[in-house]
Amino acid sequence: MSDVVENAIINCLKLEFAPLHMEVLNESFKHHVPKGSETHFLVILVSTAFEGQTLIQKQRAVNCCLETFLGPKGPVHALSQKLYTPQQWQALENKDFSTPNCQGW
Repeated sequence: MSDVVENAIINCLKLEFAPLHMEVLNESFKHHVPKGSETHFLVILVSTAFEGQTLIQKQRAVNCCLETFLGPKGPVHALSQKLYTPQQWQALENKDFSTPNCQGW
């Protein structure tokens, strides 16, 4: 597996948000795609850049940052986002973000 898309996403998010905590998880294996695909991702991001923003504002900022990967010409089909300020992250009791396999699998 080459992880080209995953590494590019990581680099973009690091540059844009200077995260205090970040996980970029390739969840493509949970979907009906060829082995080694980079089409479905979960992003967990904690950044002071999110302070004072609503959830939709945070999501739009991430989508804007990753726009070359999303949309009809991008390699990413699905992007799940868990976005927090440092205070929200610290207050979060359950940090289990596991997701189920695709129902079509």
